[in-house]
Amino acid sequence: MSRRNNIRGPTSALTEFLRESGITPTTVARRARTQQVDQPQPVAGPSNVQEDENSGREPAANAEEYASDNLDEDDEDVPTTKKRKISKAAEAKLKAKEKAKKTGKKGGDDDDYEDEDEDAYTALSKMWKGDLPKPPVGSFENCAKCKKQFTVTKYTLAANPPPGFLCHVCAKASGADPFKKPALPRKRKSPAEKRNVTDVLQLISKHIDDVEALGDIGSINMDEIAKAISKNRSLTAQNAPLFYDIENTTLTLYDVTNLAPPALCTLASLNPNLTRLRLDLCGRMDNSVAAAWSTSLPNLKHIELLGPFLVRTEAWQEFFKAHPALEGFLITQSPRFDLECMRALVENCSGLKELRLKAIGKMDDEFLVLIKQLAGKLTYLDLSDPGNPEALSENVLIDMMSAIGGCLAHLDLSGNLNISDGFLFQGIKPYVQRLSSLVLVNTPDLTDAGVAEFFNTWVQACEKPNPGLISLDLSRNDALSSDALLALLHHSGKSLVRLNINGWKSASEVSLKAIAEHGRVLRQLDIGFCREVDDWVVKDIVEKCGALEELKVWACQRITERCPRRRNLNIYGVELA
Repeated sequence: MSRRNNIRGPTSALTEFLRESGITPTTVARRARTQQVDQPQPVAGPSNVQEDENSGREPAANAEEYASDNLDEDDEDVPTTKKRKISKAAEAKLKAKEKAKKTGKKGGDDDDYEDEDEDAYTALSKMWKGDLPKPPVGSFENCAKCKKQFTVTKYTLAANPPPGFLCHVCAKASGADPFKKPALPRKRKSPAEKRNVTDVLQLISKHIDDVEALGDIGSINMDEIAKAISKNRSLTAQNAPLFYDIENTTLTLYDVTNLAPPALCTLASLNPNLTRLRLDLCGRMDNSVAAAWSTSLPNLKHIELLGPFLVRTEAWQEFFKAHPALEGFLITQSPRFDLECMRALVENCSGLKELRLKAIGKMDDEFLVLIKQLAGKLTYLDLSDPGNPEALSENVLIDMMSAIGGCLAHLDLSGNLNISDGFLFQGIKPYVQRLSSLVLVNTPDLTDAGVAEFFNTWVQACEKPNPGLISLDLSRNDALSSDALLALLHHSGKSLVRLNINGWKSASEVSLKAIAEHGRVLRQLDIGFCREVDDWVVKDIVEKCGALEELKVWACQRITERCPRRRNLNIYGVELA
């Protein structure tokens, strides 16, 4: 029974389009044959001859043009037996490589042959892509979507689906970004970078019972480990004993979120000789912990806590009674700390030298009256960010300063909105003679002229001239400007180690450059949000302030990627770098 092969199945739209355009396998084969005139013409395989004999028909005159086997070259090494077919391009490349091995040549005629053969077999597939050549840059085209005329640039994108091209507006509307830079290839990591490094923290936690085998780690290394654990919030009741020792006199843990009250009680039991204790994020501390510390830490003289929310009034009072030798009490965000707690602190801890009551919701003027009882000993005072920013009146603050100002070295009254120039002239100038650190952040009633006059006349007002400030933070006071900056530099420029004027948006370029002339010992400087800061201002500061280690220039829009840099100096906020 003869097999008929003139049955045609469904074809794609692209195939029909190519057939109507005169592009058929016949034309492609003819092109290949004309390019290979020096090669012997292929002969139809036996399968086609047998097929024609069985069908009882004469072989077609152009049958060899339609037979795919006819496009292969004759090669005496190719067997006549039936074999598995491979792609024509791959077969041509294989032949060229074999011939090159025999002749010992590379490239030359073989390369030319390979390219011609690949063109013959890939021409049709390349035509199927349907890509139109991009019109020259500068020519005019009509947008395929909005039909408006536009000028072709190197960023012009082709329409999807084709044909045609899109204007920039339509290209963006379609979700494509014509100006997007091509993604850089990802750099492969070297085998050394791929090395699997064991997590030290997990290793310590796993072998906590054998941690003595590490020997003497040292206090500096222990502090670095504590910081690293805090970044991952990995400190737990299981690995916390790593930092405990009966001989410890100082303990600092930067995140004790995961330590429940029993674990905090254990901390005191295993470190009975502590004199200084700092715990950050201790929100789970409650009355039971304060009670345990009252008995387990008899030698405690300095305590610093961030977030002891749950400790109530009676627990604080018992704690103060149990520690009459307390010299430093620094807490932040303790909403239950009230006036009775303050009274118990002053009455029981009369030798207090450092006091921080930051973000205390019940702070008011009556607290200041009690603080006056600490006169003659208090060197550090922080009453910043009270729950009510207008709770502390300026006249009561001035009265408090008249009592405690003589010994005060650090003062932080940030966030108290009632502070004005009058506090500087009546509260600080006549009474404060040893101040080295002043922080008045977000005190909007301060004026540029008032601050300038204060620094210009501070020396003459004191019986013993106040030494220059070491640390000054007057950030977030947008009324302060050039006069205040020049005055404070003239007064304290030679001694300032830390200066923060973030938000002085109207400070002039001349006054900002004066920082470089006076601040030779500066180590930390924040001039963010100062509009006149540019590359030249930074250049002067970088070159003349040789001790500078940290410079912040956030939101200084005149700084470019050419911003000067220096070794051992960290610059933060160069957004275009």
